Amino acid sequence: MGEIHAIRPEEPIVGHELAGGVLRLTLQNPPANALSMAMMQLLLDHLVAARDDRAIRVVIIDSAQKLFSAGHDLKELTAHRNDADRGRDFFEKTMRLCAELMQAIVHHPKPVIAAVDGLATAAGCQLVASCDLAICTDKSTFCTPGVNIGLFCSTPMVALSRNVSRKQAMEMLLTGEVIDASTAREFGLVNRVVPQEYLNPIVRKYAQTIAAKSPLTVKIGKEAFYRQAEMSLTDAYDYAAQVMVENMLARDAEEGINAFIEKRQPEWKGE
Repeated sequence: MGEIHAIRPEEPIVGHELAGGVLRLTLQNPPANALSMAMMQLLLDHLVAARDDRAIRVVIIDSAQKLFSAGHDLKELTAHRNDADRGRDFFEKTMRLCAELMQAIVHHPKPVIAAVDGLATAAGCQLVASCDLAICTDKSTFCTPGVNIGLFCSTPMVALSRNVSRKQAMEMLLTGEVIDASTAREFGLVNRVVPQEYLNPIVRKYAQTIAAKSPLTVKIGKEAFYRQAEMSLTDAYDYAAQVMVENMLARDAEEGINAFIEKRQPEWKGE
């Protein structure tokens, strides 16, 4: 299975384990896995470190608590209302770090999979929506409830509206109501819904399947997917055609095509 890095005591709120090319980052900030500044920074640090680590092919983000994540740490935010600026500076730092974290997932060269078991709310739901794939248990629930406490989920809206239709995103944002796992799949927020006991095996299967592909090809494809999605149809085809040409010139594409023709397993070099 490869080298395993155990959770380090100096970073207990984010577990870190690498096995078989798959890096598992586990949220473990009880009781609600709130995305405090410390947790977001640790997640970001791990993601940045994984970018150029050739031993890592796929990243999984999961949780060790009954909740996947309750979103921003409201107690941490509220404590700064006593600051001279009523918390403005801290609020800005929090939202900037959150935006940096979510974009680091989208722009990461390795695929990132959310494994959800429990409630994912507000920025926790944003984290799920930011991942490339999301698999959840049939007991999982999702919501963007900021409107209920006078704080519209504006930053979660960015990720949410890029995963589900506008009408469905607005339904979640305006009502703040919880949706169940099957509705989340219907909306397009998650890929699959599975019984709790199958979550880890199925997520592991997804990760191992992707990890067996050419890392260069996966990197090229992920970047192209998100870039073309923001373009007009004509620009997207022009861009994607150029990506295909450059990809065809890569050694892994040459190896993969030859292996297919010769009916053998390819040997990826990542170049």
